[in-house]
Amino acid sequence: MTSVNLTRFAWLSIAAAVLTISLKAAAYLLTGSVALLSDALESLINLIAALMALAMLTIAARPADEMHSYGYSKVEYFSSGTEGALILLAAGSIAWTAIPRLFTPQPLEQVGIGVVVSVLASIVNFGVARTLLHAGRKYQSITLEADAHHLMTDVFTSVGVIAGIGAVVVTGWERLDPIIAILVAANIIRTGVQLLRRSTLGLMDAALPVTEQDAVKHVLNEYGHQGIQYHALRTRQAGARKFLSVHILVPGEWTVQRGHQLLEQLEADIRAAVPGVHVFTHLEPLNDPSAWQDITLDRTTQEKPTKASTP
Repeated sequence: MTSVNLTRFAWLSIAAAVLTISLKAAAYLLTGSVALLSDALESLINLIAALMALAMLTIAARPADEMHSYGYSKVEYFSSGTEGALILLAAGSIAWTAIPRLFTPQPLEQVGIGVVVSVLASIVNFGVARTLLHAGRKYQSITLEADAHHLMTDVFTSVGVIAGIGAVVVTGWERLDPIIAILVAANIIRTGVQLLRRSTLGLMDAALPVTEQDAVKHVLNEYGHQGIQYHALRTRQAGARKFLSVHILVPGEWTVQRGHQLLEQLEADIRAAVPGVHVFTHLEPLNDPSAWQDITLDRTTQEKPTKASTP
């Protein structure tokens, strides 16, 4: 994974946002539809989010240093969290614009041209969203995934708006336009809350997905026939980087060399099962009581290690 690859996708998102804003703004000016205006406002948020993504991906690509020994990848959660907050702001703006139209509805104009322009914008968003989603999953970037899901939500929103405008034309009920805009705002709120939740979990060092944890446990259990046990398995994810630590317990009579060789093979097997994970192992003797004092997530600070006897 390189910073060049990911920033290229961010630039693609920026270009798509500028194009769709122009198209949707034109559609609103042609028709006067607040539903189309809500769609245009969401695309404006897409642009801000894409610029934020570009900045965060650039920072995330920096190599680890003395001040940030685990790297900068966790900064991606600030991007997705900011995007979630901006989405909620957009939802409020849409509702603020649409509610007055419920009481003073206005007729739509040049609906056909406006809808065609909106469809073109949706096609652009759909293509870019699919590209970003594929890249986000391939490179394990929450920033690109968040941007992709946001764009895909924009596509679904546009489809709803276009269908609503068609319903206004067919039924002649002009209040359908602001009603649809308010429904769009509600949908945007749902997406924003989801992004904020995922970003918060990332900043709080949430564990790896259960499927990946199970894959790790399967590898560790395979070593049981050698008399090996383990505990204190901990995992977390920071943007595109995954971290895992575990204590490996071996018979006390093993030599340091034998224990080291075991850990090297075991770590390689874990990395094969969960690609990209950074593995930290701690070797302990099975027959030492102190090795069993740190099974829980937090070892009590009151306990002091016993001094090793000298020969």
